[in-house]
Amino acid sequence: MWDFLRKRRLVGKGLDCGKRRRSVEQNEFAESLQSGWMARSVLLGAFIVGLAILIFTGQQDEPAKKFLLCLLIFVTAVVQLWINHPQTLAVNSRLCLLLGVFLIQLTAIKVTLFQAASGNIDLQLAPLLVPYAFAPLVLSVLLGRNHGLYAAVFASLWGSLLVGRIDPVFLVISLITGFIAVYVTLQVRRRSRLIRAGVYVGIATWILAAAFGQIGPVIWEAPAQTDWRMIGLQSLAAIATGIGTAIIVSGILPMLEPLFKITTDISWLEMSDLNHPLLKRLSMEAPGTYHHSLAVANLAEAAAGAVGANPTICRVCAYFHDIGKLVKPDYFTENMPPGDNPHDDLTPTMSALIIVAHVKEGVDLALKHKLNGEITDIIRQHHGTSLVSYFYKRALQQQEDARLGGKIMNMREDDIPDVKEESFRYPGPRPRTKEAAIVNLADSIESASRSLDRPTPQRIEDLVNDIVENRIAEHQLDECPLTLAEIHRAAECFRFTLVNMLHARIAYPRREVPPAPEKREEKSVA
Repeated sequence: MWDFLRKRRLVGKGLDCGKRRRSVEQNEFAESLQSGWMARSVLLGAFIVGLAILIFTGQQDEPAKKFLLCLLIFVTAVVQLWINHPQTLAVNSRLCLLLGVFLIQLTAIKVTLFQAASGNIDLQLAPLLVPYAFAPLVLSVLLGRNHGLYAAVFASLWGSLLVGRIDPVFLVISLITGFIAVYVTLQVRRRSRLIRAGVYVGIATWILAAAFGQIGPVIWEAPAQTDWRMIGLQSLAAIATGIGTAIIVSGILPMLEPLFKITTDISWLEMSDLNHPLLKRLSMEAPGTYHHSLAVANLAEAAAGAVGANPTICRVCAYFHDIGKLVKPDYFTENMPPGDNPHDDLTPTMSALIIVAHVKEGVDLALKHKLNGEITDIIRQHHGTSLVSYFYKRALQQQEDARLGGKIMNMREDDIPDVKEESFRYPGPRPRTKEAAIVNLADSIESASRSLDRPTPQRIEDLVNDIVENRIAEHQLDECPLTLAEIHRAAECFRFTLVNMLHARIAYPRREVPPAPEKREEKSVA
């Protein structure tokens, strides 16, 4: 409140423009909900209560014994999560997603069995209407294949206990169909891939059900006595349930992604559309930066595949990493008209301030247009805390010139302006993910490659090695999970891609055009 009044007073005096740059703000309450142990305990307790409700409702044989078994499986699941997926256990939103998906699948199993017991569903159809692959499909697409396999195992164990008796056939069918669902969705880049996974799950369910005698039986000695209608309904139920599960998963993914702040490869591909308003503005107002961003995207995508990073994330973030240059595009080299450099009329400190500000301006535009949080993070981190060396050296040179001139003019040392290195550094933070580090290196390498007079393979290799070694020496890559071996593999990809991007062309000989025949002047007849 007081800040608002003070800002209004400064605006009234003409000392403030009245605009406020957006920034990434940390909410302590949201942070406590996201990683606090109390919220985590509530989630785990709520899941146990949900299991108890599912087991003790309806007519169950020995429900207390089954609940005890479910609790032991639950303890095993939590320990397994703590060992293999500690980040999921530490982030409460992901833990909520994991447990919620489990409860949805178990509830669907319970409802199906209850309807069968009530006579609303034929008992011969009930085992084939269970959505075995729901949890594996959702978690494989949202959190990765390891979480999908985790879901297949524990959803199968809990589901087999919800059946009237511990059913090994149910357990085997659930495990195998869950594994198939995860295998088919290793790389989901289109929603049609989910439907294909549903088809495979349905076919696998039908084959396993037929093998275990849940479809049929077919009386081969007397085919006329076989209930072919029921066999057709059972086959339809098995395949339709698999496809229907995939369709439901495809439909709820767009709701789960923003709710739990998870972005799938499908959404990243949708964000790679170059018709985004910011990219359209960049192509019109800062064409040099736009083409630079496309080149950085190609470099980053090629290197990401070699180090285990996500190539699609690198490409999309590279498109947007320099959108802050839209505020003052003419102050960046790639957009300057020939012979017109606006920095000639500015001090090095002011020039560095404009250059550094493009990171904050980019974050402001990203928040204004509600870009993905990972894009905003990479905009903040793509320069780390590196030095704007050109203007820093220029400032040092001006300081030295002023000191020499001051000796001639008998000026005091205090009258010579001080040059602080902090004023010429980007605010950071340094790259904290593999994708951010890849974009950081690709941006620097692509920019530096434009200064090569003759981009031979050896010069390109030396340039890439120098930039990578400087980044390591300046500790810019200390906070990212890239190893030295991965950094060298990325450097090799940068070198290979740049050699192909900056390859020389053969000078084709000009085709000589024969001179046009001279027209004879017609003499007029008198």
